[in-house]
Amino acid sequence: MSGEKGFTYPAALAMIIIVSVSLMVVQKQWSTIVKRDKEKELFFRADQIVQAIESFYHSSSKGSQQYPRRLKVLLKDSRFLSLKRHLRKIYKDPMTEDGKWGIIYDGKGGIKGVFSKSQAEPIKTGNFPEIYKSFENKKKYNNWKFVYEPEKEAPS
Repeated sequence: MSGEKGFTYPAALAMIIIVSVSLMVVQKQWSTIVKRDKEKELFFRADQIVQAIESFYHSSSKGSQQYPRRLKVLLKDSRFLSLKRHLRKIYKDPMTEDGKWGIIYDGKGGIKGVFSKSQAEPIKTGNFPEIYKSFENKKKYNNWKFVYEPEKEAPS
């Protein structure tokens, strides 16, 4: 029995090391899952904003179509007699702590798109839908530009 005195301490130490390494692996996998979910949310939220910009643009009278000057205008478009909403709420950027979007302006001060201000490296780097092919191999989220560009109509 005297040979068993020092066994408990090394066994407990080995168990702590094994549990610690396991938790580190689980934490890394969990953070990847969370980041993928945030990427999906980024696409959803930015798409909602771009669709609202498109709706605002096409709600303008033909020939004088314009982009909104502020994102808040998408919530309540006062250009009409009745209330028109292009967006239910201004979604926050899921990739940044403050939730503020970078804004992409046209040459006249109108907002034609948004982008995340995050400097983080994306998990997704390929296999984007056709509309987002320009995102291929971008190194940071702030390089993903979500923009509404009206198609140029051919002259009649």
